[in-house]
Amino acid sequence: MVIGPAPLLAILVGVFHTSLYVVARGTAGGQLPLLVIAACLGAWAGDALGARLGIDFLRIGDFRLLSASVLAWAGIGFLAIVATLGPERRKLR
Repeated sequence: MVIGPAPLLAILVGVFHTSLYVVARGTAGGQLPLLVIAACLGAWAGDALGARLGIDFLRIGDFRLLSASVLAWAGIGFLAIVATLGPERRKLR
């Protein structure tokens, strides 16, 4: 069984953009695993959507890096908004 380049590159792009988000924000707020998953799935979906729409501005082989990066940030942003709108955790004394 051979794994194509899209899932592996989507994981790399997702982890990279998640790390940029955490460095810019200063903390992940306990949501780091969810952020990585959202960014990786967004990057994979971005590559597929870029292939479907024919967006080929920046490519690595068959992987559309620009559309993957945009949707990785969309996944991170969606999760950040949902976390902000959700209930706050109570701190134990």
